[in-house]
Amino acid sequence: MKSSFQEISDAFQPGYNVNFSIEKPDGSILLTLTGAQGVAVKRYISAAQWRDQTQLQRLITSLKFSLAIEYGEPPLPTAGELRPALWRPRP
Repeated sequence: MKSSFQEISDAFQPGYNVNFSIEKPDGSILLTLTGAQGVAVKRYISAAQWRDQTQLQRLITSLKFSLAIEYGEPPLPTAGELRPALWRPRP
């Protein structure tokens, strides 16, 4: 099983330089994605997000979607691709 850091790196490389910084005592990490035009994304990732596989996949999908909108980069996730990541059964 890959580490969360490796999964995030694999999802955005080679298009972006991926940097992680431990910023807060609660375990949150600052993710910075830098492309040819400079910093594209800075986002805090909570400890819960990077430790839980479902939340991690939601984060990756969300970041890809945001980048696609901001920079017009393919592939733009379709509703069918987003739905599994966002759907969660109610208790």
